[in-house]
Amino acid sequence: MPTILRIEGYRFYFYSHEPYEPPHVHVDRGEGTAKVWLEALSLARSSGLKPKEIGRILELVREHRAMLLEAWHGYFGGSR
Repeated sequence: MPTILRIEGYRFYFYSHEPYEPPHVHVDRGEGTAKVWLEALSLARSSGLKPKEIGRILELVREHRAMLLEAWHGYFGGSR
């Protein structure tokens, strides 16, 4: 479960057993969690997060999208 980024109390990571899904990142903070698609820049699902938090997560993903995609492709390579 590589952690890619920690910012504003959020942890951005992906699971090593998900190489066949489109590029995405999981985000946790406290009891809240979200999954965000990187290419479409959209929310896949969330739990325990307020709409304002989800909005901020999407902003952070947008700001760091290139780095997150680079980390995804660097980790999974051509396995997708």
